[in-house]
Amino acid sequence: MHNYQAPTELLKDKIILVTGAGDGIGRAAALSYAAHGATVILVGRTTKKLEDVYDEIEAKGYPQAAIVPLNLDSAAEHDYIELANTLQAEFGHLDGVLHNASILGMRTPLANYEPSTFEQVMRVNVTSQFLLTQALMPLLLAAPQASIIFTTSSVGRKARAYWGAYAVSKFATEAMMQLLADELENISKVRVNAINPGATRTNMRAFAYPAEDPSTLKTPEEIMPLYLYLMGEDSSAINGQSLDAQPK
Repeated sequence: MHNYQAPTELLKDKIILVTGAGDGIGRAAALSYAAHGATVILVGRTTKKLEDVYDEIEAKGYPQAAIVPLNLDSAAEHDYIELANTLQAEFGHLDGVLHNASILGMRTPLANYEPSTFEQVMRVNVTSQFLLTQALMPLLLAAPQASIIFTTSSVGRKARAYWGAYAVSKFATEAMMQLLADELENISKVRVNAINPGATRTNMRAFAYPAEDPSTLKTPEEIMPLYLYLMGEDSSAINGQSLDAQPK
């Protein structure tokens, strides 16, 4: 999977939503999906960043993307329902969702953790994913087959000191992925998996490890094979798995 060579038209005519699409891994995934034929719905907090990705997709001649500015920290249930209604009217179905957006919060002992920050991390990293997935489920079920990809972390599998709400949120992400995968496996063509990007050259990684040399890390573009594999139909038999984008 790490060396997966995606067919050029792997995602031709597919409609795929990507959160956190304005930069980092989300941006790389949006561009990669578009390059392989998908119409990408760019969801993110900062309109200017989304517009930059949109313009790059346009300039390269890929299928025209759509922009949806949405702040996952402040969005309420009705915002996700409104988004789903808009997509229903425009596209009628959805072939994939990449839950990429998340925030780090604080790296400090739980005993010192700011409660408001803890709540914010859980709201962005967990609650928003639940609300968005729930709102989009009818669209996903309407597709011939669909893929939901969550973003996990090594600290969401084995907690490490000082990772606080981020680690807790990623444990919750793993649970949400497993629950959905089990619930949908025998009643639908929707598969649900998670990707651990590993150490990747992103702003979040730089914030978490300020002394690290970013040139030693893989770029988001270099870890795209697994993102393409799980979004395309070549992975139609894969469900309920938490996979690493980089070999151990």
